[in-house]
Amino acid sequence: MSEMKFYNADDVAEIMQISKAKAYEIIRELNGEMEKMGYLTVKGRVNSTFFHKKTDYQEVVKENAGL
Repeated sequence: MSEMKFYNADDVAEIMQISKAKAYEIIRELNGEMEKMGYLTVKGRVNSTFFHKKTDYQEVVKENAGL
């Protein structure tokens, strides 16, 4: 399976161990930052590279990758 390029709210909620509502809030915030930088965004999804750059959840994803 190839690496995901975008995360949806379910992915963010699982990675961060938060509610789906909070995950949507984080996605909106990150997409707002990307739009200010001139990038196109997709509502309800966040670029996985940008997500990892802006959060401290690299290790969680690496640990879960082997499951």
